[in-house]
Amino acid sequence: MKILTRFSFMGFPKTLLSLFYLLLLSPTPTSAQEREPQAQDLNPMLKIGVVQYFGEKPTDQLILKAQPGDHLTLKFQTPQGEKQLHTETVILKIGVEPLPEPEVEERVVLSTHRSYENAEEDAQKWRSLGLEVELAQPDRWQVWAKRRVYNTPLLRRWLIDSLQAQGHKLPRLETQVLTQQRTPYWTSAGYRYNRNHLEITTLQNVIQVSQKPNDPQPLVYGGSLRLQPDAYGTYTLVNNVPLETYLRGVVPHEIGAWPPDASIQAQAVLARTYALRNLKRFEADQYHLCANTDCQVYKGLTEVYSSTDQAINVTSGLVLTHNNQLTDAVYFSTSGGVTANYNDIWNGEPRPYLQGVIDAPNKIWDLSQQNLALEPNFRRFINLKTGFNETGELDFRWREETTLEAIAEHLKYYLKRRNLPQTNFKTIQKLEIVERSPTGRILKMKVTTDQGVLEISKDEIQSAFLPPISTLFYIDPVFNPNKTLKGYVFVGGGFGHGVGMSQTGSYHLAKLGWSSEQILSFYFPGTQLKPLNFSMPLGN
Repeated sequence: MKILTRFSFMGFPKTLLSLFYLLLLSPTPTSAQEREPQAQDLNPMLKIGVVQYFGEKPTDQLILKAQPGDHLTLKFQTPQGEKQLHTETVILKIGVEPLPEPEVEERVVLSTHRSYENAEEDAQKWRSLGLEVELAQPDRWQVWAKRRVYNTPLLRRWLIDSLQAQGHKLPRLETQVLTQQRTPYWTSAGYRYNRNHLEITTLQNVIQVSQKPNDPQPLVYGGSLRLQPDAYGTYTLVNNVPLETYLRGVVPHEIGAWPPDASIQAQAVLARTYALRNLKRFEADQYHLCANTDCQVYKGLTEVYSSTDQAINVTSGLVLTHNNQLTDAVYFSTSGGVTANYNDIWNGEPRPYLQGVIDAPNKIWDLSQQNLALEPNFRRFINLKTGFNETGELDFRWREETTLEAIAEHLKYYLKRRNLPQTNFKTIQKLEIVERSPTGRILKMKVTTDQGVLEISKDEIQSAFLPPISTLFYIDPVFNPNKTLKGYVFVGGGFGHGVGMSQTGSYHLAKLGWSSEQILSFYFPGTQLKPLNFSMPLGN
């Protein structure tokens, strides 16, 4: 194993430094890529990571089965070319083998974020400085210096030194020494196959997937599957599936099969628009979207319903647009009576169609006259309980009390995950809400500890503190009998980020007779419902 040492560029000839700048700022040519979905494809193929980080634990396994009367076809490469095997069932496991000699794996992490939206905004800032970057999700979202460009120890260390000299404190070099490698394998006819890539198809285009034997709730996916490496030393099981088939596995698991038709139709349009706009989300891992709440919940063909299938068919090809561009078609569970502006939660350019609206069919509160940035107004608003679309629903209003010790424990975990230096505090002395938006969302909180003051902003607040399930809340101190501070009570409303459509609110509007187009116009002012066409760029 080579030992890497720090160095300085002081005294290097200008021509050599110019060469390094050229290497850093010039994109590296890439090999031909698979054809990405185009707007003229009304039902493009998507690549969905349905099992991520496979191999993270040595006990990980995947059990793949064909439908009765069908069989799996396994395709993989050998030194002699492509090979195929046919079987009804295959069990994929992880083998761990020592490397011939230790290997050093490195990456430059520029920043860490709770949400993809804020990671992408930060990535744009780095790009404006001339850096090639990529987004990754080893746990939380991260912005990396692009590995294909900064591909030598020399370049990576020079980049870190340069950024630190310019005053950037967060970028860091992550280095680990690998002594073993993880490789998926399966056994067939007494022979063990070890492969990093494996394609799985069936005649019926339906495959059952379990992660443990005798799983009472296996998942079933339409299309084909592919096992492939990710950027973290593990593997992803990717489902290659047409867009409209993908929606069959999203809509019922995002909004349910029981709401009124118009509500489900609105959800179908948003799910379609969201998928097409976010095709680059997992570009570093060579697929489009994940299958959990970091993207959209997707469970394949495991549970499909006539009500959701009908909504998908009725809205076939329709997307939500603004100025003939796909919108950020975001949605959430419950607003708490008012939706959020885009910049109440995320950084970046404001979206004119993602602006806060009072989530009620009638005008029961005027934001222009009663600004929720003012604490007295906000407290009066959050104590209103009738007249809203979500009145009486779960999570419309909530109250949670917690101790200083519990707050401190969760905050330390949050700081550690973000690799921030303030994790060494022992006690919390005070919590304060410093700033609210006009829609009442908290923009900044201050935490006073025995080691100093921390500031936490926007969507990071939901990660830093355990009780709140939205950023629409106020806090009050709770005291011990001896008048010392015991903790805080969090009083708020809503569940989720609050930007875009409230799924719970849409139920009520649909029950009132509103159409899906009216619902979408209410939550996304100034947008248009249009058929997908070739002039609309896909991906964000």
